[in-house]
Amino acid sequence: MKKTILLFFYFFVALSFGQVPEYYASVNFNGPPETIKNQLSNLITFTHQTFLVYTPETWVAIKMTDLDPTDNTKVLLVYGYNDNDQETFNDRTRSVDANCTTSSCIGLWNREHIFARSLGQPNLGYEFAGSDVHNLRASDSQMNSARSNRKFAQGSGNAGTIGPDFYPGDEWKGDIARMIMYMYVRYQSQCLPTNVGAGSTALSPLGDMPDIFLQWNAEDPVSVYEMNRNNILEQWQGNRNPFIDNPYIATLIWSGPPAQDNWNLLSITQSTWDTVTVYPTITADQVYVSNSTGMDIKYEVNSTIGQQVKSGQTTNQIDLSALPSGMYIIRLEQNQLQKVVKVIKR
Repeated sequence: MKKTILLFFYFFVALSFGQVPEYYASVNFNGPPETIKNQLSNLITFTHQTFLVYTPETWVAIKMTDLDPTDNTKVLLVYGYNDNDQETFNDRTRSVDANCTTSSCIGLWNREHIFARSLGQPNLGYEFAGSDVHNLRASDSQMNSARSNRKFAQGSGNAGTIGPDFYPGDEWKGDIARMIMYMYVRYQSQCLPTNVGAGSTALSPLGDMPDIFLQWNAEDPVSVYEMNRNNILEQWQGNRNPFIDNPYIATLIWSGPPAQDNWNLLSITQSTWDTVTVYPTITADQVYVSNSTGMDIKYEVNSTIGQQVKSGQTTNQIDLSALPSGMYIIRLEQNQLQKVVKVIKR
């Protein structure tokens, strides 16, 4: 039965590539970043129809969502990396039935809250956000304790502590990033990414997304395992994690390095970018941007000596009326594509 379910999900996922699934019909991915984020929040909140009871329902769900795609008698253990030594804390897989329901959990797996419960504002508890399986993973009990409520931080190689923080491991870092993004969009101020991620937030325009999560989302592509989880959880809860369906959505909302674009519809191609023009090049007040992409384009207006005098985002025009007369350099940018135009303000 489990093999049949997995084969169905592989087929379902294959149909999703190259097109925006019907689930996202209410979201305008050509809109401003905050609009996209808010529309996604409304969608995944409205479709979250079933709130699982922490015990026993999340146990039952995880025994389906976290199955090893290559062996459905085992679950994958988040942060794990080695099944071939004598240690158990670093195991990558374990029997699906070896979950901990007793006081002694060594050698057993339990439920890891990726967004640690105590880091929520308020605490996530064991209901609603605390029992949302989009935030829960099977984990070795000792590895879970080692992570505790430490913030995630930059690292490399296998999972482990880095000073006061924790690195989830190269295999898992993208999973972690996409789960944190989901929790932020779903539960908003209760689950601020800056409360669970260490380091700079310079990549996101509003400073609300740690750079590490944007980098991990781009560096570690979505796995079949993540896609299976997402499909199964839609059946259990009713909602999906958008950043698993298309990691590029994070790029649209928070900028950063361009992530995998599963739908091939959200990113601007070079040929489309070549059609973007600025006119007129001599103006008394504003210039217009011929923009067939329909997406926001970042712009900077600089003086001839390189001083930035104006910046922002636009879909169709840039107001220069408040600037002194003279020549200006306008630089447009979208998805790492750039264009520079000289204009004269009369």
